[in-house]
Order: sequence, then C-alpha cells, then structure tokens
Amino acid sequence: MFPTEPAAVNKGFGVLLRNRGFMLLWIGQLLSQLADKVFFVLMIALLENYPPPAGLTENSMYSALMVVFTVPAILFGSAGGVFVDRFPKKLIMVGSDVVRGLLTLLIPFLPREFLILLILTFAISSVTQFFAPAEQAVIPLLVRRENLMAANALFSSTMMGALIVGFAIGEPSLSWAKHSLGPEYGQELVVAVLYLSSAGMMQPINFKDNKTIGDQEVAIHPWADFKQGLRYLKRNRLVLNAMLQLVTLYCVFAALVVLAIQLAAEFGLKEKQFGFFLAAAGVGMVIGAAILGHWGDKFHHKPLPLIGFLMMAVVLGTFTFVHKLSLALGLCAVLGIGAALIGVPMQTLIQQQTPPSMLGKVFGFQNHAINIALSAPLAITGPITDALGLRTVLVAMSVIVAVIGVWAWQNTRKVLQDVI
Repeated sequence: MFPTEPAAVNKGFGVLLRNRGFMLLWIGQLLSQLADKVFFVLMIALLENYPPPAGLTENSMYSALMVVFTVPAILFGSAGGVFVDRFPKKLIMVGSDVVRGLLTLLIPFLPREFLILLILTFAISSVTQFFAPAEQAVIPLLVRRENLMAANALFSSTMMGALIVGFAIGEPSLSWAKHSLGPEYGQELVVAVLYLSSAGMMQPINFKDNKTIGDQEVAIHPWADFKQGLRYLKRNRLVLNAMLQLVTLYCVFAALVVLAIQLAAEFGLKEKQFGFFLAAAGVGMVIGAAILGHWGDKFHHKPLPLIGFLMMAVVLGTFTFVHKLSLALGLCAVLGIGAALIGVPMQTLIQQQTPPSMLGKVFGFQNHAINIALSAPLAITGPITDALGLRTVLVAMSVIVAVIGVWAWQNTRKVLQDVI
C-alpha cells in the first residue's frame, strides 16, 4: 500500500518537499480548491446577468443556486468512491479537472437562462464529487506510512487556506478579469485556467495504482460496492470511529458558520463581517496542522483527538463569558488548533488502516457523511438559536462535544495509541 523507496532519515514537511509526486498532487489540489471557491463566487456574480424566471425573486435565485451547488455532494458522495476503486485514480483527478474547466468555458456561449446556469452548476459540482475521494486515496500511495501525518497536516492547512484565500480573492480576481480580458468571457476564463492548470500539474504524477485502464474488472455494480463498503466499516470499528469523529468535527464547524453571524452582532461587528471568526479558526487550524506536520512524531501515544475535542468544548463554553473582540478571535484560533488535533490524526488513521482496494469506497463514504454533516447544522442551527438563545446553544454544543470526545477516546484508546 505504501511506497517502497528507502526510508527517509527524517519526518515532517522536509521529506515531503523532496517527494516530487506528492508535491505535484499538493499543488494540483490547491489549484483545484481555489478554482472551486472562485467558481462559486463566479456563479453568484453571474446572476446579475440572468433575468429571474417568472415567480422567482432575486433572493430565491441565490438560494436555488446554493442548493444546486450542494445537492450533488449528498447525492453522489459515495458513488464517487465506487468509481475511484474501479478506474485509475490519476485519470479521475485529471479528467474531472478538465471536464470542469471545459464546462466553465461553455458558460459565455450558452443562452442566458437561469435554468441552464443551474444545470451547469449541478454538473460541475457533481464532477467534483469524483475528484475528492480520488485525491484522498492517492496520498497513501505517494507517501510513506511514517510521513502520512505530515502529509495530511499539509493538506488540511492548504485546504483551509484555499477556503479563506479563495473567497477573499474571488471577487477581485473576477473583477480584474472582467475589465482586462473582456466582460464576455474573462471571468469564466480565470476559473477554467485554474482547473486546467490543476490537471496539467497532476498529469506527470506516477504511482503504483491498483487499477489500470486495461483491467478486466471495470464493470461497476454500485449497490454491491456500496454494501461492500458498509460491511467493511462495520467490521473495522477503528476506521468507523475515526470517521464519526471527523463527521462530528465538521458538524461543529458548520454550526459555527451560522453562529458566527450572531456572534458578530454580539461583538459590535456587522453581520457580514462574521468571516473574521471563521478566518481566525482557519488560522488556528493551519497552526495546529503545522505543529503536527513538523513535530508529529513527538506526540506519538498522546490522546490527540481527546485533547482536541476538550479544547473545542472549552472554547465553545467560554464564548458565553467573553466580551472583547480580540479575545474572541483568539478563542476561535484555539478552537481551530483543537480541530486540527482531531482532523489530521483521524484522517491519517483512516489512510493507514484501509487497504488499497477499499480506499475509494471508504473516502466516498467519508465525503458523503461530511457533506451531510455540513448541510444539516446549516439548516437547524438558526431556528434552534432563535428559540433557545445563543448562550444556551453554545453551552449545549460545548457539553455535546466534550461527551463525544470522551466517548470516542474510551472506545478506541487502546488501539489509537499504537497507530497515531
């Protein structure tokens, strides 16, 4: 499952920087992540050029676009993993980038009808569901087992960085493209170039895949593969528990997105400035991931997920007693560090414990579960906060996160100490 070249003399980011295949994958996924965020900004910006259909308001158009953008993640998350185990992973990654780039270039040449924009958005978001599990499944094929912690730390850092930077540079870069390259196709060209650059960056990657185009076992049986993945997770309680911890982590962050809007008002900010809290949490995740990536071997046999959950629980409970903005932002950074202590080791654990033939299915399930975990809190946190109040919700979340952290560690501590 893991590369067989001579063992590296050191661990951490240094050895990864000398791994050409991994670096090409890392840069490629960074470009792809940026393209995803800028594409979403592009769809919002293009709405002003599309007349609303009869009976649909402008706000309803925004909502419809967001739903269409997120629904494929729930519908096709597991299906993407099935394809990853049946076809060459590099072909899936490069092909999905090329398809998304070409579909984006089609936008200026199609009629300006809102329904067509929704169909294109749905198609591009659907293709994305095949890229994510393939990318995760390739990491353990390029990186030695002892360097997986550093690799996942680097990916987590850049994923959060792409989230922050992508939305930050989206509007300015699209405005520049509109004025410099032309209003007809300039904005779409920027997004397409990002996708195609990601494909070009990953094309030279070489690794030993468990599938090739000439394999006879290409026939896809979605339901049978789905049940096979479920049976594997039921048998491997360690992987299942790690996945549940990741799902819990993303649930907390999704709820925090909604709560941050009200937190902004509590600290005298405008509601649209809620991004300051998310950015601070992102910075904390980058710091935590960097610490684990560079000094991860120093924390061997430490209960990292338990520490992470307890840190997040303390921060959520403390928010109710804080009134200074600087302290609140600092707490968000601490929450991000706690999240890194959960996310990086658990992702590493799943990669270490999953055989190559199951990588796609497992990461397909994981992405599917995480996408649902991101969607559900977005829908229910607002109404619950309106009914119970911000302080009550934060305290309740603090208790729930602490209980889940302790429960998860009690169930897995004997085996986790040997693998993280």
